[in-house]
Amino acid sequence: MNNRDYTLIIDKSGSMSAPDRGGKSRWDVIQESTLALARKCEKLDPDGITVYLFSGRFKRYDNVTASKVEQIFLENDPMGTTNLAAVLADATQSYFRRKAAGETKPEGETILVVTDGEPDDRRAVMETIIEATRQMERDEELAISLIQIGSDPQATSFLKALDDRLQEVGAKFDICDTITIDAMEEMSIADVLLSAIKD
Repeated sequence: MNNRDYTLIIDKSGSMSAPDRGGKSRWDVIQESTLALARKCEKLDPDGITVYLFSGRFKRYDNVTASKVEQIFLENDPMGTTNLAAVLADATQSYFRRKAAGETKPEGETILVVTDGEPDDRRAVMETIIEATRQMERDEELAISLIQIGSDPQATSFLKALDDRLQEVGAKFDICDTITIDAMEEMSIADVLLSAIKD
C-alpha cells in the first residue's frame, strides 16, 4: 500500500541462529526475507522502511533501503534474550510522535514482528500493545503482524492469544494478527512479509 509506512522488528535472540526448514539458519532466512521486503517497499516508498533488531536490547535503523540490509546483518549476531516489550514500545511511540507532528502516512503504519520464541515478559508485551490501542483514533491506523518462525509451542500460544484475546483484556481495537509457521505451509517468510504489505 503506497500511503502506509512499514516497520520491521526482527528477533536476534540466541535461538535465531538455529537451523530451520531447509537447513539454513533462521538468521539467514530472515536476512533474505528482509532484503525482499526492503526491495518491495522501496518501490512503494523511496524513503525505505524502519528496521529494529532486538534481543535483550534493541537497535533502530531508519530509512532502510535494500542496499543497507546487508550492512545491518553484518553488524548484528543472534545472541541474548527476547525483550519484545521494549522494542514494541519504542516502535509504537515513534508512530504516535510522528503522527502528532503530521509526519505519518494517511493510511497509518504496519509493524511486522518476526520472532521465534516467547518474549521475556508476556504481560509487558500485552500492556504495551493495549496502551498503543488506547492512543489510536481509528481502527486500522496501526497494525501489528506477528510472524513466528520456528515451532516453539509456548511462543505459538502466546502470539495466538495476542491475535484473539487482546480486546478481552482492555485493548480498544484488535490490532494484532499472528501468522505461525504451521499456517505458512508452503509460504516462505519473504512471501508472508510481502503479503502483509498487500493487505
